[in-house]
Amino acid sequence: MKTTIGVFYGCRSVEHEVSIISAVQAMNSIKKEKYDVVPVYVAKDGIMYTGADLFTIENYRDLPKLLKNCHQVTFIKTGEGVSLHYLKNGVFSKKKDVKIDLAFPIVHGTNCEDGTMAGYFEFLGLPYISCDIISAAVGMDKSVFKDVLMGAGLPTLPCYTFRARQYLINKEKTANEIEEKIGFPLIIKPVNLGSSVGISKVKSKEELVNAIDLAVSFGDKILAEKAISSLREINCSVLGDADDCMASVCEEPFMQDEILSYKDKYLGGSKGSKQQGSSKGMASLGRKIPADISAEKSEEIREISCKIFKAIGASGVVRIDYLMDTSDNDKIYANEINTIPGSLAFYLWEATGLKYTDMIDKLADIAFKRQRNRDNLTFTIDTNILSGVSFGSKGSKGSKF
Repeated sequence: MKTTIGVFYGCRSVEHEVSIISAVQAMNSIKKEKYDVVPVYVAKDGIMYTGADLFTIENYRDLPKLLKNCHQVTFIKTGEGVSLHYLKNGVFSKKKDVKIDLAFPIVHGTNCEDGTMAGYFEFLGLPYISCDIISAAVGMDKSVFKDVLMGAGLPTLPCYTFRARQYLINKEKTANEIEEKIGFPLIIKPVNLGSSVGISKVKSKEELVNAIDLAVSFGDKILAEKAISSLREINCSVLGDADDCMASVCEEPFMQDEILSYKDKYLGGSKGSKQQGSSKGMASLGRKIPADISAEKSEEIREISCKIFKAIGASGVVRIDYLMDTSDNDKIYANEINTIPGSLAFYLWEATGLKYTDMIDKLADIAFKRQRNRDNLTFTIDTNILSGVSFGSKGSKGSKF
């Protein structure tokens, strides 16, 4: 009997389109002989849709037309599990609910990857692939993530974090504090966005205000950290759970500028990319796999990656991005973690020897293992606390019940 997987993607996020690309890639890579795949596209207004046309990436070029051919849905919990329920059913063409065995969120950014969607699945009691609420939230907040790493003795650059309101009330004071605590050059970025959105490298105080203005347009909490001038970026993926995980080979992405941009990542615009003008998600990025680093440095990064993965209690597949300071004996600093990475970092696992289809099998196994463990936990206790409760009347004044 096949397992029915609901693939959730889209959502109200600046990385909405990237999520679509990652999800369609995955849906077309899932073993159809083993799984029934149900696409669940979450529009930017939060309405959920399903339909056969959602499997074809070219259909998203005309989104209004695509959604007219799809069906609005929601999810209901019954004694038999969780089912996809069709809304606005016709009298003569009523569609039956579809029982969902496993949720597969392939979402990026705020309002989804930050633990919001994990919370929805937890509420439904639906097994799901990816980090849980806490690890997803920690991974999304770059400032909290750094605090966790420093507490665990893992390498990351110090930073200064401030709120948009703090900055807007007194821009000069905030700028002076950033200069005093971090110094130039530095990086300004929102703490809860990915895909290099809202990030700027700042070389002087004159550039600082524009950089912060850009960042606060995307988020309320902003991070400033020291920029490494002699920089190489190295990425590594981790697959597993807090009990057992493994790291992929490392990659070195190519950059057009001093920081890796949204264009570099998703629009095939980097110097090393062979896919100019097209996008295959993170697979469009120009990169060197494996990274041109020593075997010792590669092993160091892979070991640190597994420690980071366990430090935040991650699950599923993640990608950890590192900064390498070539002027300081190639010292490594963990920059950020992507708890649901673009394209699910499948290209790193294929280079490691694990096929994309087999990687999805492992992710499903990990999700079901977590659910089995949680099913064995106790969430209720016997109590008669309500047996003697009385408010002295049959109802509240003014109540409609």
